[in-house]
Amino acid sequence: MSAFSDGVFAVLITVLVLDLRPPELPTFKALLELWPTWLSYSVSYLFIAIVWANHHHLLRHAREATASLMWYNFAHLFSVSLLPLATAWMAVSELAPQPVAFYAAVFFLVNLTYILLIRELIDPMPENAVPLAVRKRMRIRSLATLCLFALAGLVALKYPVAGLAICCCCLAVYLRPEAPGAGKSSGKG
Repeated sequence: MSAFSDGVFAVLITVLVLDLRPPELPTFKALLELWPTWLSYSVSYLFIAIVWANHHHLLRHAREATASLMWYNFAHLFSVSLLPLATAWMAVSELAPQPVAFYAAVFFLVNLTYILLIRELIDPMPENAVPLAVRKRMRIRSLATLCLFALAGLVALKYPVAGLAICCCCLAVYLRPEAPGAGKSSGKG
């Protein structure tokens, strides 16, 4: 399942880059005028990289590919697969409100399906495998960012750049795949 998922992430990054187009004119000014496209691409690339790293980190806890785990994984991969569409729409609209709100909604959906994966993989594990304090931090981080992605979508309808900024801030808390404090504890987090 991990190898299949890795392949999907690799394809998504490839699809994302295929939407990049050079400027019509051979000038740096023309290149700079494409800043919404470059910003959209950069955030999306970083988002896919972070989701991929976190997904890979989470799947290392899988002991068997149960039917529910496979379906939650498919749901997660589906939500991530919407990112190239959301990125392209946001870029061509030059960060218009509705495309940015849709972009935030995709982030929300990706995070929601990630929470389902956490529930499927981490919650049933014994406490000595993943301490309760670490589980709590994982839940808090996931639920807080889920709420912030929802807020970003709403804010984007009036202030699209602010909505996108909220999405970017949420990415920062996932730069390290393990929950904060997970590496420091030897058993009781």
